[in-house]
Amino acid sequence: MSDQNKHNMSSELATHKSKSTRKNIGIIRFTSILALGNLILVLFHLSYIPLRNLYLKTFPELTEVYDPVVGIEPHPETENYLNTVNELEEQVLQTGLQSPQTEELLEELRLISEQIIEENPFEGANKTSTLEKIKNEIRLRVGEEYARDALATFWSKAYLSQAGWQEEIAFFQREIKPLFKRNYYREIGQFGYFVDYFWRIDLPFIIIFALEILARSYSTSSRKPQLSWREAILRRWYDFFLVLPFWRWLRVIPVTIRLYQAGLLNLEPVRKQLNYDFAVSFAEQIIEMIGVQVIDQLQESIQSGELEHWLFYPESHRHYIEVNEVNEVKAITTRLVDISIYDVLPQVQPDIEALVHHSLENTLSQSSVYQQIENVPGLSHLPRQFTEKLAKDVSQTAYQNLVNALEDPVGAELTARLTRNFRDAWDTELQKKQNREKFESLLVDMLEEVKINYVKRIAEGGVEKLSEKADKVEEIIRQK
Repeated sequence: MSDQNKHNMSSELATHKSKSTRKNIGIIRFTSILALGNLILVLFHLSYIPLRNLYLKTFPELTEVYDPVVGIEPHPETENYLNTVNELEEQVLQTGLQSPQTEELLEELRLISEQIIEENPFEGANKTSTLEKIKNEIRLRVGEEYARDALATFWSKAYLSQAGWQEEIAFFQREIKPLFKRNYYREIGQFGYFVDYFWRIDLPFIIIFALEILARSYSTSSRKPQLSWREAILRRWYDFFLVLPFWRWLRVIPVTIRLYQAGLLNLEPVRKQLNYDFAVSFAEQIIEMIGVQVIDQLQESIQSGELEHWLFYPESHRHYIEVNEVNEVKAITTRLVDISIYDVLPQVQPDIEALVHHSLENTLSQSSVYQQIENVPGLSHLPRQFTEKLAKDVSQTAYQNLVNALEDPVGAELTARLTRNFRDAWDTELQKKQNREKFESLLVDMLEEVKINYVKRIAEGGVEKLSEKADKVEEIIRQK
């Protein structure tokens, strides 16, 4: 195959792949927008009953359309009350306020008003507060103390004639009628629950999402044969919320994820913050647990005497594992002695000479011979020179003897014996009950303080500071 043919085939594959990618993104965005629309419908449905008063006031046409979906019907008693008021208005227009027909309707309204107060038809819709508002408005309007008296007065020829029919009926239509409209009767199904026909609206969406889940799972299992059908479905477990006919509010989870994957919603800042909060909280808990556990084990080892035997007699533990077949405690002790003698003592030797000189001078100054020599002319400087020379010789001799003792085989053996005897004496003293209990108590208390302050520092933001340092290091790496 020629290079030109290869190039053409590669170009065709790239174009096909690009078209396929654009097609997939288009499908993802379409289904994401569809899921978003379904979620908006679900949220509106969930809010409809609690916010029906608001919808009734702002979008009355909407309530006329959606009331049947949730099984809402006008309440027979309140609807009959409003119909009677409408009949009264028509009757007054035809025969006037003083006619017998009008008085008959007013009597009916007074009777119905009393029944409404006694039976409270607003209770079934949880609108008792609305009835209380109606009674309060009427009481204030007519100036009566009790609601029964207020409604009886309001629907009387005497009051309407005195206050003005037009003004009072306008008040009722403007202030009272909307409150009566809030009340409703909701149908109850055969299982004792309120009727809800939203499933008829939701069913087409559920079918579409179910088919999409199956198609996506089939595509995933085809591209990845190692995945079973069940594993392919569970890869996007959150999509199951889209097909559940209950707990519909949980659809916010798959909708949010879909919008993010489709590039229609930027959740990166939220994701980073959630990861950060989770990581900091998790790390804080882990560090606290590890630190407290280590300190607790040290306290238990001290109280049981295990730490003492481990430090001085590690070879006595049958299950103790040596890493390099070296007694680390002895090696550390030897190293500390070497550093002290060969490195530290030469640096502090002038201070030792000064201390020895001061001690000798104080001792000799108490001697009568020393005092007499100081009083002899020309010899007063000899005692001072003598003490300086003696202090220097003593310190140098002592240091040299110490070095020779370590380098000399006999001296080394004596030093080793001294170390063994010191350790044995130390162990003997530690075995005494009063000494052991005192040291153990002090060490346990010290570790308890360390543990408390360790947790306190972590709680005060130690992990967050560590995270901030890590972020700074990452930022420096990215800049380079």
